[in-house]
Amino acid sequence: MATVLIVDDAKFMRMTLVNMLQNSEHQVIGEAETGIQAIQKYRELHPDIVTMDITMPEMTGIEAVRQIIKEYPHAKIIICSAMGQQKLVVEAIEAGAKDFIVKPFDESRVVEAINRVLN
Repeated sequence: MATVLIVDDAKFMRMTLVNMLQNSEHQVIGEAETGIQAIQKYRELHPDIVTMDITMPEMTGIEAVRQIIKEYPHAKIIICSAMGQQKLVVEAIEAGAKDFIVKPFDESRVVEAINRVLN
């Protein structure tokens, strides 16, 4: 079982991911609404994996990925993007994200991405 930090400024999206992950064998140990909160929660919780939204207020997901990877080079982060954000996905992967999932989320794709990144 992996511990997961979910980062998204939309509560509905966080709830969707929490529900999907509870159906799999993973445990959600924290949620964050902004990139700044994501970094703070990562430092506190040291999750096995993070799902990170790209577009958020205060600090983007890409900036948060850069900061977390700088402090924790082995952090496993999956970027969550909307359709048509390919350029941002590429930037996030270059910043250190390990994979990406596209909204609206498909449960099997989400769980598959998490399991792939963990292994």
